Amino acid sequence: MQRNTNILKTIDWLTISLYLVIVILGWINLFATVYNEEHSSIIDFTQQYGKQFIWILTSLIIALIILFTDSKYLQLFSYPIYIIFLIITFLVLIFGKEINGQKAWFELGWLRIQPSEFMKFAIALALAKFMSKHYFKIHNLNNLLIISLLTLLPMFIVFLQKDTGTAIVFSSFVFVLYREGLTPFVLFFALISIVLFITSLLVPQSIIIYTLIFVCLILFLIFNGNLQFFIIGLGLTIITYTALYGINHLLNNHILNQYFSLFVATSLALITIILGRIKKIKYAITIAYFLILSIVFTFTVDYIFNNVLEPHQQSRINELIGKSNDLKGVGYNVNQSKIAIGSGGFLGKGFLQGTQTKYNFVPEQSTDFIFCTVGEEHGFVGSSLLLILYASFLIRIIFIAERQRQTFSRIYGYGVFSVIFFHFVINIGMTISLVPVIGIPLPFFSYGGSSLWAFTILLFIFVKLDADRFKYLA
Repeated sequence: MQRNTNILKTIDWLTISLYLVIVILGWINLFATVYNEEHSSIIDFTQQYGKQFIWILTSLIIALIILFTDSKYLQLFSYPIYIIFLIITFLVLIFGKEINGQKAWFELGWLRIQPSEFMKFAIALALAKFMSKHYFKIHNLNNLLIISLLTLLPMFIVFLQKDTGTAIVFSSFVFVLYREGLTPFVLFFALISIVLFITSLLVPQSIIIYTLIFVCLILFLIFNGNLQFFIIGLGLTIITYTALYGINHLLNNHILNQYFSLFVATSLALITIILGRIKKIKYAITIAYFLILSIVFTFTVDYIFNNVLEPHQQSRINELIGKSNDLKGVGYNVNQSKIAIGSGGFLGKGFLQGTQTKYNFVPEQSTDFIFCTVGEEHGFVGSSLLLILYASFLIRIIFIAERQRQTFSRIYGYGVFSVIFFHFVINIGMTISLVPVIGIPLPFFSYGGSSLWAFTILLFIFVKLDADRFKYLA
């Protein structure tokens, strides 16, 4: 049952205010980043800050259109919107403009549109539509397969465009699944995979596998609660390893060198399962699966790193983890970024006084590395205030999501949070060398029409859904 509401009374003005503050600060910061003394007007349309002014105005128009659209149509057309943008994103591969090795844009005169940016809210709508069905169960295999398809299909297309950063953003929707009841072990194993991936690039495989075996034995002891089983398992593992090593040495053959640890781990897993039958079998099986999958994943890291990742991505990861130190090459961007941020000190150099950004020492400073200007001109204080502003914005989104009366609106709200949170963390992390450079903008802050339009649509669909929550009687 619905009832009439006045959107001016039900709209969340705090969220809109935070949005406007971030957008305006981003525009002013962009002005400082690419400031040209010969074009000192902030609305000079020949400069990026003038063009951004146009993007801001058109974004506000888009926001108003969404706010005065009946939210029932947003739910009704969720799947068609997804399909339309999926097709458009695919067509970029055929008719798009290639820029910096990425074929991700349509170019219409001076206007460039990146359809993959709009896939973010399209996926959020589709997931919300599917997951809000009354019979939906998060742990149903068919449901998980459909959710994976909705997310992985556009991700694959964007990978083909060689826009790895945007493709990785789609993985952020896992946070939505977690809120809707997905076991936290999924996030745990994702974290373990990242740790194993990085460790496998730094440490010999044999050491990693020995460590995994030892950790699993400790876990088995903790969950099984019997020291006898632990000692037996450890003893049999040592015997198995010694036998394999001895055979390899006697035969003077290096065939087993690559695989003997896997043999040991498999033997240990089987032993663990057998012993686990005596007590708490489920723990033994879980630990055994974890051990086997971890070792198999460790052996695949080299292949993924050398054959799946692009050379520049390999170089960025090596630079991040310390395997290389090329400050004039692949590490130049991040190094200049850290110099710019560090040079700002506590209070910064002052507005329009940033030398690193003014003289173009930081590449991509108006998009991927725009946070550098904040650090240089406004220092630690200004950077901290911006981080607090974003944190407040994200917390507000969660608060609004949790007060929704419709499952669709709540799920979509967490989709909004996931995308913005991922962009925020990764973008800031790139500038201070905490994560590899994957080239994604700071939401509402970086220069770019497609980005600002897409984030505005993403957010204001949620604002509209929230405003219409009073239409539905509890």
